[in-house]
Amino acid sequence: MFKVNEYFGGNVKSIAFQTDQGPATVGVMAQGEYEFGTSTIEVMMVTSGKLSILLPSEHKWSEYGQGQSFTIPANQKFKVNALQETSYLCLYL
Repeated sequence: MFKVNEYFGGNVKSIAFQTDQGPATVGVMAQGEYEFGTSTIEVMMVTSGKLSILLPSEHKWSEYGQGQSFTIPANQKFKVNALQETSYLCLYL
């Protein structure tokens, strides 16, 4: 069954589902800056749009566009700046 999530006053929305590799979400982000936390390792792929990411171990923001992905360790916080409306796929390992 699908689970719909909404964050930051509706500016980030996702739908959770199960894949052969485990749980995942697909979602969209409105342009803006957000901070997320992880409870597991997360692999996030940008499916359209562009994100600027500040990972927990980094001091510089890095940009990711369509087809690019990044990994966030478990139990960490990271910052996301959606430079435009962006869609993503997130796998939870």
